[in-house]
Amino acid sequence: MSQELTIVKSANMQEKPQPDQIRFGRNFTDHLFIMDYETGKGWYEPRIVPYEPLMLDPAAMIFHYGQTVFEGLKAYRSGDRILLFRPEKNFERLNRSSERLSIPPIDEEQVMGYLKELIRLEKDWVPSSPGTSLYIRPFIIATEPNLSVTPSKTYKFMILLSPVGPYFSGGLTPVKILVEDKFTRAVKGGTGMAKTAGNYSSAYQAQAKAYSEGNADVLWLDGIEKRYIEEVGSMNIFFKINGEVVTPALNGSILQGITRMSVIELLKEWGIPVTERRISIEELYQIHEDGGLEEAFGTGTAAVISPVGELNWLGKKMVINNHQIGELSQKLYDTITGIQTGNLEDRHQWTVEVK
Repeated sequence: MSQELTIVKSANMQEKPQPDQIRFGRNFTDHLFIMDYETGKGWYEPRIVPYEPLMLDPAAMIFHYGQTVFEGLKAYRSGDRILLFRPEKNFERLNRSSERLSIPPIDEEQVMGYLKELIRLEKDWVPSSPGTSLYIRPFIIATEPNLSVTPSKTYKFMILLSPVGPYFSGGLTPVKILVEDKFTRAVKGGTGMAKTAGNYSSAYQAQAKAYSEGNADVLWLDGIEKRYIEEVGSMNIFFKINGEVVTPALNGSILQGITRMSVIELLKEWGIPVTERRISIEELYQIHEDGGLEEAFGTGTAAVISPVGELNWLGKKMVINNHQIGELSQKLYDTITGIQTGNLEDRHQWTVEVK
């Protein structure tokens, strides 16, 4: 059942950041969306209010047991229009994550309407410079003050908006990735397929090591055998091998990326062989040694397409395409960003206009 949305406008509007001052996830708009949940009552009191700190009980269960899920999507300026890219897929995935974390589902269609209303209010925050967008962060936290190890009976669902530039400072410059051989990100049956906070903070030690050695991120291997490639910390991963594109199959510990899904659909449409399967780091290294590893790239909402120029594994370097962006990576980036910004025809009906 639709509920009336309350809007309280801020009395103190911020100055918008200049295009060259936009950093990823550091600036936030004047308003945010909030909705509450209580067992027996359901989701209630949807509202858009001025951006401000939250008041939470110190015993709120989010602080103690990490019961939370989140999403990430973007709004793009296309002339006078504002476009979202496959937003329904993000809300579907949010509910899948919620199910895994024992969080009550949201009404996806209803929340889509609330999101559009929030963006309409904050439309002047959608940047127009090339490579910029308005990042959208929906998330749910457990708020019941209770130290029992059990699902919370109350929650807050919120949506933050943040104008952003490129996720990686080098833009489309191919990045270096460290193959992690010690720590484990996720295992089948765990929470790897969910977008939940602990999956990310548990990666910090591995990321710190990667950064200290000049890498931009970590490539995770499976948690059982430490052999099979899964995903990069912030992206799904693809390899172009002798003309065929290979990406790790979804196995219960890999996040089902919306950009990943879009890339696979485009490759099939273009007639480029694409396979989802298990691929070991040993196999990939041998393919590289034999000269068959033509390109590697990550996919995700934040970076869209991020070419990989080097993989570092147990002291061995796999330099890919001489540290240059590959032809296919460039075409995928140009196509997806062209659709997202309205510069290319959207034959797939992937974009949703905020009117």
